[in-house]
Amino acid sequence: MGKSMNVTSTPINGLMVIETTPHTDARGTFARLYCERELAEVIGSRRIVQINHSRTTQVGTVRGMHFQHPPHAEMKLVRCLKGRVWDVAVDLRAGSPTFLQWHAVELTPANARMLVIPEGCAHGFQALEAESEMLYLHTAFYAPEYEDGVSYKDPRIGIDWPLPVTDLSPRDAAFAPIAQDFIGIPV
Repeated sequence: MGKSMNVTSTPINGLMVIETTPHTDARGTFARLYCERELAEVIGSRRIVQINHSRTTQVGTVRGMHFQHPPHAEMKLVRCLKGRVWDVAVDLRAGSPTFLQWHAVELTPANARMLVIPEGCAHGFQALEAESEMLYLHTAFYAPEYEDGVSYKDPRIGIDWPLPVTDLSPRDAAFAPIAQDFIGIPV
């Protein structure tokens, strides 16, 4: 099997879309979800240390916008296994030319895309279909004392969610808008 992953840049430095080429025959499809060799330039010296799975039951639900502070900042690679989601990353990195800008990509099993969210970017998504399932690959262990987030409706960021938000966890609803004096996360 040859190269099966194509990496595309986005307007936010380090935020990348990986398109997987599934192999299809009469039995169905087969797709490589992760390949250290093919993604060596993306991953660098990092390694995947944790893999998580989520299932979101209701259309319109938002999960996010989450990140971890250094020294537990993490790169995330996220993929939709079932359903359809609108996946968003926000650049919170101090000194970044795209500071407080966001970029979104629709992820579905059919489009076989994976979003790579670099350290210093907040991540979240909105379920566009019921029972949407996501797979997350993390380069740092979950560290609750370093976990943080920003409001999904922060006016300084201005994320244009495709659907009305129908559900949000109490934790995500409690995230405050970014303070006016916030200069970014050191990375």
